Amino acid sequence: MKESTMKIRVAVAEDNKFLAESIKEKLELFSEDIEYKFRGANGKELLELLDKDHTVDTILMDIEMPEMDGIKAASIISNRYPQIKIIMLTVFDDEQRIFDAIQAGAMGYLLKDEPPQKILESIIMIMDGGAPMSPSIAAKSLQLLKNPARAEQKTEADFDLSKREIEVLEQISHGLDYKEISENLFISPSTVRKHIENIYKKLQVNNKMRAVKKAVKHKLI
Repeated sequence: MKESTMKIRVAVAEDNKFLAESIKEKLELFSEDIEYKFRGANGKELLELLDKDHTVDTILMDIEMPEMDGIKAASIISNRYPQIKIIMLTVFDDEQRIFDAIQAGAMGYLLKDEPPQKILESIIMIMDGGAPMSPSIAAKSLQLLKNPARAEQKTEADFDLSKREIEVLEQISHGLDYKEISENLFISPSTVRKHIENIYKKLQVNNKMRAVKKAVKHKLI
């Protein structure tokens, strides 16, 4: 996690130019906390921009866009740059789109009529590991997630994994190698190796596949 003194770097995917400017203006109200990076007019353009510069912490992602919609873009970004947190920012609140967005890797879901302060709070929340949602979206998400109670499982705290180790685990789970993880997290390959050694020791495993399997089982990632 980045230091609190650093600005949170935010990109936007929005095909409507007027709405994109409105979102940018909302973000610029909080310029002490937020650094506006760039805007992609659709999922494809956003990916092209990220390929050139992926120093982004959070993306505010529209759903309905030409060439590539937000759900498809979210899926690709979650696999290519798993350290980037995605918040869907849309007018759609139907259960299917909510489900598809979460499945694609979105960790937040806001409606476009949210006030600027709510958007800022949501960006901060997602960077702190939360899952910000508009109230109506949260209610529908709970309906989607209704399941029989599961047996209590080990948590992140039980294994004493650091936030950085969890981030490295997420990267490993997407099949990324040392170099890709190093580039995505802006740390050296030797530091990546050290984190992985610590992960193996804490999880009591001896390879990446077993580390990921155990992490998934215990809901660490």
